[in-house]
Amino acid sequence: MLSHSFLATIFLSLSLFRISISKPEFVTTPPLPILPLPSYSQLKWQQREIIMFLHFGVNTFTDSERGTGKENPAIFNPTGLNAAQWVDTAVEAGVSLVILTAKHHDGFCLWPSKYTDHSVIGSPWENGHGDVIQKLVEAAKPRGVDVGLYLSPWDRHDRRYGHDKEYNEFYLAQLQELLNNYGSVREIWFDGAKGMDAPNMSYYFSDWFSMVNELQSSINIFSDAGPNIRWVGNEKGFAGKTCWSTINRSSLSIGNASIEDYLSTGDPKGTDWLPAECDVSIQTGWFWHKSESPKKLSKLLEIYYKSVGRNCLLLLNVPPNTTGLISSHDVQRLREFTTAIDTIFGTNLAEKWYVKASSQRGGKGGGFGPENVLDSDHLWTYWAPRDDQDEDDYWIEFKGTDYGARFNVVRIQEAIGLGQRIKRHEIYVDGDRVASGTTVGYKKLHRLKMGVVHGNSVRIRITESRGVPLVSSVGLHFDPFWHPKGR
Repeated sequence: MLSHSFLATIFLSLSLFRISISKPEFVTTPPLPILPLPSYSQLKWQQREIIMFLHFGVNTFTDSERGTGKENPAIFNPTGLNAAQWVDTAVEAGVSLVILTAKHHDGFCLWPSKYTDHSVIGSPWENGHGDVIQKLVEAAKPRGVDVGLYLSPWDRHDRRYGHDKEYNEFYLAQLQELLNNYGSVREIWFDGAKGMDAPNMSYYFSDWFSMVNELQSSINIFSDAGPNIRWVGNEKGFAGKTCWSTINRSSLSIGNASIEDYLSTGDPKGTDWLPAECDVSIQTGWFWHKSESPKKLSKLLEIYYKSVGRNCLLLLNVPPNTTGLISSHDVQRLREFTTAIDTIFGTNLAEKWYVKASSQRGGKGGGFGPENVLDSDHLWTYWAPRDDQDEDDYWIEFKGTDYGARFNVVRIQEAIGLGQRIKRHEIYVDGDRVASGTTVGYKKLHRLKMGVVHGNSVRIRITESRGVPLVSSVGLHFDPFWHPKGR
């Protein structure tokens, strides 16, 4: 028979064993964020990278860029309009959001507004019963493409323009029509464009923005001053070499030309998360013109590197023609552009390389190792160094095979969900510095000035940062379309 002491010992051992196996093993916590932070909608917007603008209206039929407001609605007659073709073009380009000019400065409305007859109601198109916005929504939804709308504040047609109270009531009424009747709108586009000869007019932007947020809570509002997306300050599609998503909204005002440089660079001390959108047209003009051709592929790639590759989103205008279709030469150029981007960035030459770093948060197995920069998550997995390491020597290094790799583009991305941090960085290939820069943000693309390099090791040094840097993704890529001058 077993003694009481022996049984007690066994019971105690089993109890301790149960405690030991049930005790949780805690993982290392993420670092604290650095404010301000993006909203959910802003993060989703940033990940789109390229979206499409559709400038379409009476200007399309008058071969002009800025209508007078005196155009007869009967001139709007796109006999072959096919919104599905617009959406197909977007899908083929990997675009998930299309913004349509619901009303441009001429005041002509692409939907049958109850508040004016200067619209498709007076057009022979579909005997005055057409609705371009509805056509787009119906084509976009089954393809998984989101819709955005531009409602020009400047209206050269409506008699109420120049009378603050009357016009703002009219504008808000049309805004309610658009946001109540066409389902989910993902971006609403406002600008401060106004001719020198325009009547003096005050826009009640605060009222408009409040109404927008009341009607569509997940929408992003674009304007010079946000509140969700800011203009980059030019219509070339370029951001500044330094580009912060943070800025002080209190320093911004809509239609103020003196702040264009500030819009382009942002502010490392900014209290508001307000990322920049770069708008540019695939042709010279914003509306379709028979005499114009699309930009060369090399120009579109330059725009991509200086917009998406500088922490911005690219809004590329691809205007429908008088038939109501996106012209075949624009479709073809857009197809070439998309193929080129896929060719360049479809392969990460560092994917199989060994990676190490100056330090890592939580040590080995802590979940913040440098290997995270080579996975498929470019936002929520990341390399994080220790809090207590030397702030002047953060680095992450990649070692290749005996043969190394040939590349001419280096991609770096930050974990912006925890704030934008990197102020300065340098890139070394086999010990030689090949590039340097300031901000990174969602994505920084370095197209190497010396052209193709052949290397076995790549080190990225973060020389200045707001707190510890958090690098979410790194890529080495070969761009066959990049031919630096003199090389």
